[in-house]
Amino acid sequence: MKTKAVRLHGAGDLRLDTFELPEIGDDEILAEVVSDSLCMSTYKCATLGAAHKRVHDDVAEHPAIMGHEFAGNIVKVGKNHQDKFKPGMKFTLQPALNYKGTMWSPGYSYEFFGGDTQYTIIPAEVMELGCLLEYKGEAYFEASLAEPMSCSIGAFHAAYHGKMGSYTHEMGIRERGKMCILAGGGPMGLGAATYALNGDRKPALLVVTDIDEARLTRARSLFPQEQYPQTKVLFLNTGVIDKPVEKLLEISEGGFDDVLVYAPVESVVEMASAILGRDGCLNMFAGPTDPKFSARMNFYDVHYNLTHVIGTTGGNTEDMIESLELTAQGRINPAVMVTHVGGLDCCAEATLNLPRLSGGKKLIYTHKSMPLTAISDFEALGRTDARFAALHEICARHNMLWNLEAERYLLSNFPEV
Repeated sequence: MKTKAVRLHGAGDLRLDTFELPEIGDDEILAEVVSDSLCMSTYKCATLGAAHKRVHDDVAEHPAIMGHEFAGNIVKVGKNHQDKFKPGMKFTLQPALNYKGTMWSPGYSYEFFGGDTQYTIIPAEVMELGCLLEYKGEAYFEASLAEPMSCSIGAFHAAYHGKMGSYTHEMGIRERGKMCILAGGGPMGLGAATYALNGDRKPALLVVTDIDEARLTRARSLFPQEQYPQTKVLFLNTGVIDKPVEKLLEISEGGFDDVLVYAPVESVVEMASAILGRDGCLNMFAGPTDPKFSARMNFYDVHYNLTHVIGTTGGNTEDMIESLELTAQGRINPAVMVTHVGGLDCCAEATLNLPRLSGGKKLIYTHKSMPLTAISDFEALGRTDARFAALHEICARHNMLWNLEAERYLLSNFPEV
């Protein structure tokens, strides 16, 4: 069958291609993709091409479908998996396969397997590893966002702390501790914030910093203090403070238990080191593109105050399942991450320009033709286009967040790509 997909042909070379998918084998599954959310990791992949560790060397001859945060419907099941998966099932998947020691992943490494496509072939290793997950919710976008949410959930679980006189580490953020999310006004930082405030292990203090006041204003509106009586929540613009380290140390009364870094910037990493409290855990969550990226860290504190550093990239299947379950229960709202929506025809350009695009997550509906559009622009566009007027009205009823009703309206009223 034919499909349209955004594919990587080389460094900086993304194209919207139409091509034929091969017939699936007994150990494969054919699926329809409905939604995919764009990830900065895909931008890095698109920029580096075959130099990226996950991209195959012959990508020019066998272009790779982009996108790994996707959800949709199962269309056809090879006979080896018909006991578990059926046509019509909704699905999402855990893309961090780590199959037999490789770094293969959808959206980087496969000619016929990725998220920025109308149809995809799910290979045997995904089912073998238990990474294909049935999705029982209604909104496809929530399933797409389960993957980026699982990344932040994984960062919380990977944190660790110790006890004096013991070599045993307690995994997870410090319960009722002090947490700071540096450069946290973007989509991943807000995802971490919604999990911190609504997960099982909540900090007593949560500080989210950024240097973009517009981002912080939006974050304050999404997480008003009165809704979170168990946690003191502060949003701080470190770009307008003369001595932000001293201010953060004052707020935390001597340092934070858990600090997450959401921008690969030397000064941000050094700030994170400086604000760690005793036995503080620094998570270098943001992945640098420069393989020689480095920053200074206080090793006096490493020795005497037991501060330490970890780095996480992506979550695992358990994190993904937790994300889906918490979303289904209404405890976390991944929609806080989304600021733009569009169709497959805007996907290549949006991916290549992600660092220069304002706002948070960009959500792509892969069967639709639609320019990449900020939710905040719906009202103005609605003066000349009734479809955007309707989308604005719908989102206005949901605190200007993307939602199931808006998704259904888009899928019913925008043209096929």
